[in-house]
Amino acid sequence: MQIGFNLLVVGGAITSADRPVLESLKRHGYDGVEVPVMGGTAADCAALGRVLDELGLARTYTTIIPDPDHSPMSADPAIRRRARDRLAWAIDCGHALGATVMGGPYHSPLGVFSGSGPTEGELANLAEALHWAAGRAQEAGIHLSIEAVNRFECYALNTMEQAEALRARVGHPNFGFMYDTFHANIEERDPVAVIAAHAAGITHVHLSENDRGIPGRGHVPFPATLRALRGIGYDGWLTVEAFGRALPDLAAATRVWRDLFPDLDTLFAESIALIRREWEAAA
Repeated sequence: MQIGFNLLVVGGAITSADRPVLESLKRHGYDGVEVPVMGGTAADCAALGRVLDELGLARTYTTIIPDPDHSPMSADPAIRRRARDRLAWAIDCGHALGATVMGGPYHSPLGVFSGSGPTEGELANLAEALHWAAGRAQEAGIHLSIEAVNRFECYALNTMEQAEALRARVGHPNFGFMYDTFHANIEERDPVAVIAAHAAGITHVHLSENDRGIPGRGHVPFPATLRALRGIGYDGWLTVEAFGRALPDLAAATRVWRDLFPDLDTLFAESIALIRREWEAAA
């Protein structure tokens, strides 16, 4: 098990200028970071990777589908080609970064809705694109772990049951899905029980409080969650995800209208202390 921290709380484009934050995470004892890869080039990612190497921080990363014109679910072949190009770019960036896992909701553009659930055609198109991407990522040494997000953010993939069904459709050994406590708290009838029910497909984990603030200060059942993860033999990343108001554009995108933690140092310290304490207790 490794403990990571998602850097979206810092910004959407992480560079060497963010080294003080990275150094702080290292001092607090984090094994690595999760880098948002939303734009830029592979060269940009390689430069950040060198900084992370210097600091001794391993890394995963997240990416998204930026808009409907890059949706892998689209019925339009030209849009699906652009979706493949977008996924290829993200994989190339992750390889340059030196990352091992690509997480995030790269199944569909966030905030775009059809008025109903995904159609059979949309799911077939998505599975075809992700099977191709999983093969390309495997060659780059990157595992794909896709993220189901709540119904207020997308209509393509909301629950662990849907994620398992998608994994079966994709049918590639290099493809799994994430378990995220924030989204599970909204979508799952029993957010803890689904961990054992879908143990085979869970390959990455986000630990996020119900208000997106400091884990342990809200009502997400982290002790039971970590017991369940330890119970299935999970030994991958436990990555903290929290959001703040430091960057107005990012705050607007994540719907954060109020301060959720007093400062980054408190957020970093309390989060890793909770994980260490409850993971050890789960043994």
